[in-house]
Amino acid sequence: MATDTQPVPTPEITADVVVLGGGPVGENVAQYAIEGTDLTAVLVEGELLGGECSYYACMPSKALLRPLAVADAAAHLDGISTPEVERDALLARRDTWVSHYDDSGQVQWAEGAGMQVVRGHGHLVGEREVRVEGPDGGEPTLVRATRAVVIATGSQAAIPEPLRALEPWTSRDATGVQEVPEQLLIVGGGVVAVEAATWMAALGSQVRLLVRGESLLRGMEPFAGQHVLESLQGLGVTVELGSSVVSGERADARDTGLGRIHGGRVSLQVDGREGARTVSGDEVLVATGRTPRLDDLGLESLGLTADDVTGVQRPASDDATGAPLPPWLHAVGDASGEAPLTHWGKYRARVIGQAIRAGATGEQLEPVPEVVPVPQVVFTDPQVTSAGLTEAQARDAGYDVVTAQVPFGGSAGSALLRDDVTGTAQLVVDQRTTTLVGATFVGPEASELLHAATIAILGQVPVHVLRHAVPSYPTASELWLRLLEELPRELRAG
Repeated sequence: MATDTQPVPTPEITADVVVLGGGPVGENVAQYAIEGTDLTAVLVEGELLGGECSYYACMPSKALLRPLAVADAAAHLDGISTPEVERDALLARRDTWVSHYDDSGQVQWAEGAGMQVVRGHGHLVGEREVRVEGPDGGEPTLVRATRAVVIATGSQAAIPEPLRALEPWTSRDATGVQEVPEQLLIVGGGVVAVEAATWMAALGSQVRLLVRGESLLRGMEPFAGQHVLESLQGLGVTVELGSSVVSGERADARDTGLGRIHGGRVSLQVDGREGARTVSGDEVLVATGRTPRLDDLGLESLGLTADDVTGVQRPASDDATGAPLPPWLHAVGDASGEAPLTHWGKYRARVIGQAIRAGATGEQLEPVPEVVPVPQVVFTDPQVTSAGLTEAQARDAGYDVVTAQVPFGGSAGSALLRDDVTGTAQLVVDQRTTTLVGATFVGPEASELLHAATIAILGQVPVHVLRHAVPSYPTASELWLRLLEELPRELRAG
């Protein structure tokens, strides 16, 4: 007997704010959009709630690097027996900090903060409409936003075409390592490359860093990359500058899960200072940058492209993404094309979330400064920290600047950190306004000096006023006095 079958209706959810991406940036924008109100928010996430930072980047890498920094500090202080790195214990510490790749705690927090978590891959299908495909191919869900949709999908590793067939490691494999390769090739000279080289060398790998450019940490002050170069060489890392990887080959691959070694040895054809040659290793980590994760988001359904999301220069005070995106659609974090740093994405998420809330409640928003310095820390040994502009960037931007530079061990407090402190501290000062536009500190525990620089730049505090900020003795913050004393007398006089 024939029966009529009716199509099963697609489940629907309606919320005021729908956020694509449940990393720290997505969580922040949703939290700030709804807190203290009756507004509702949905977080759409196809992987682990908490995102790249929580499981594959910031947290596991720092969980690996911090014990190494402590051990290295002890090795440079008389009177202490140098601790040894225990590989299994170090990896176990990493696993604890990533909650053994279990996001139930993150889900509990989000739901406790009033957010609904919807699992699956979300893509736009119309104005304020997101279709979420279930993680296991289950029934899709249509999620409608009454006010805003926010793209907070983060970024993904950018792998050059000649290396894709090798199934190389990315930062996820490096932070999740289980089987430590005897010989590791790293392609790249940026933050991921130098941090991974540090912990992989400590875990026992013979690391070879292949850097296309002529320095490490390009975009930061040149002395920063030089300090890190010397440090890595001291750890036994082979650093080859001016080395471009042309192509590569790999023996038969095998997959052993997270932290996998993908198979046989890797051979890379390199064109460098010594001409064309071949280098080989058990594994290769490609750390050549990241790109916004905007594939398969349904942007075309709105007549938009990825360039429309990332190609707009957004002032920090902009409460939305800005044209050509429609006013209900926002982008934030790595997906927006802005500085790919978790703390910067969370800051922008707070600004945008508050603006969405204000649009719904009519509350008055406080003005946002037009220029907000972006701080950054590289957790190598020594640490590299910066805020604002480098000297070259400031000059290119039209500032008439003067710099002050001192050795990082140039104060009693910073010299006490180790018996052989290495590093450099520098301020970049606009001579017209006598205010800081940039600062870089390279040295042990340098990250603890950075926030003062960020505040000084943001607050546009004249250097003659900064001289009255009294540092405790003996602490590393005394470096501020040494730096200010290096500036021309007329700037210090006010």
